[in-house]
Amino acid sequence: MHLQLAWRNLWRNTRRTAIILTAIVVGVWAMVFLGALMRGMADGMVRNAIDTLTGHIQIHREGYRSDPVIENRIDDPGRLIPIIENALPPDARWAARVRVNAVANNARHTAGITLVGIDPEAESAVSFIGRPAISQGRYLRPGDDNAVLAGRALVDDFETRLGHKLVLMSQDAQKEVASRAFRITGIFEAELEATEKGFLFVHKSTAQEMLRMGDAVSEIAVMLADRTSVASVADDVRSVLPDAFVVHTWRDLLPAITGYLDIFDGFMYLWRLIIFIAMGFGIVNTLLMAIFERMREFGLLKALGMKPWWIVRSVLTESLLLLVVGLSLGNFFSLLSVWALSKKGIDLSAFSAGTDLAGISRVVYPVLESRDLAAANLVVFALGLLISLYPAAKAARFTPVEAMAHT
Repeated sequence: MHLQLAWRNLWRNTRRTAIILTAIVVGVWAMVFLGALMRGMADGMVRNAIDTLTGHIQIHREGYRSDPVIENRIDDPGRLIPIIENALPPDARWAARVRVNAVANNARHTAGITLVGIDPEAESAVSFIGRPAISQGRYLRPGDDNAVLAGRALVDDFETRLGHKLVLMSQDAQKEVASRAFRITGIFEAELEATEKGFLFVHKSTAQEMLRMGDAVSEIAVMLADRTSVASVADDVRSVLPDAFVVHTWRDLLPAITGYLDIFDGFMYLWRLIIFIAMGFGIVNTLLMAIFERMREFGLLKALGMKPWWIVRSVLTESLLLLVVGLSLGNFFSLLSVWALSKKGIDLSAFSAGTDLAGISRVVYPVLESRDLAAANLVVFALGLLISLYPAAKAARFTPVEAMAHT
């Protein structure tokens, strides 16, 4: 009966209740859905950065990160790799690669790029490059000693096409200029245009031969099945490696993105608080208006012996019902919005110049985490009941004399 009375009291003024209910629904939807979109942007930045030759863990010779030159290479990877494999979980994937700064040129254009020598099969398991990324031509095959994979943006800038030659120059292990002509056998596309312009891929053995490195490599990248276990796996690998080698996690390798993620979590709480403040004024205003309209009713109830606590409980029950209905509808519409965009996402290709600069994917997919959903609902429910205490206390303080004099 108590709940039934509270529900009927809510709908005494249908328009006013519908307006505040709409405000709660829109507020919850904004917290959950727009929060999921922002989380999707952040998640896309992390995935792009990890897929773009970063991986979850990288192993280098000491000094390589501060000075990534060919002299700071891993000279004997064959001895190191079995040690690393024993420290990795069974589902981990790894790839050794050569990575050096180089210059690419053809008859018309010249540009600085990063030359990456890869093992095609191993690399496709730890980074974006691979058969799905090849939009034209083919992926590297055994025996493609003079083949190179170039990005779509670089091919367009160089006014070249599939089958044409590029000349690559870099410094070899003897500190002399190494130069070699390659033929474009595949054109790849990436999430970021900067990736398409910045990297050229050749066989690892070809890069080693060109740079006179022997069997040496620049780095070993590791990709794990579970990103949450990166820190513990990195510690395991670090514990078995000689002191001459350094293990970095993706957070170490991407300090800008790591800082952004830390700021983002704080922004999410601020975002929820701002939305709730706007919504909270509506809740308090609606309840106060309903209470002043029923002032004579509350005075009569107190004159008949109703305790102040019962009046507080009655008003809080009305607020509780309002919040429960608003949260239910808000969650329904927000989950429906997330589901509707989970397949196609939001295409930001028209703003690719800005998204590439920020490292955001051209297509953003909402990412809804359970902690974000729980936090949004908890903020609305707990703070909603808290601010409802003021109008409830206001109603409980009315005296029968004041109430009967009210017109």
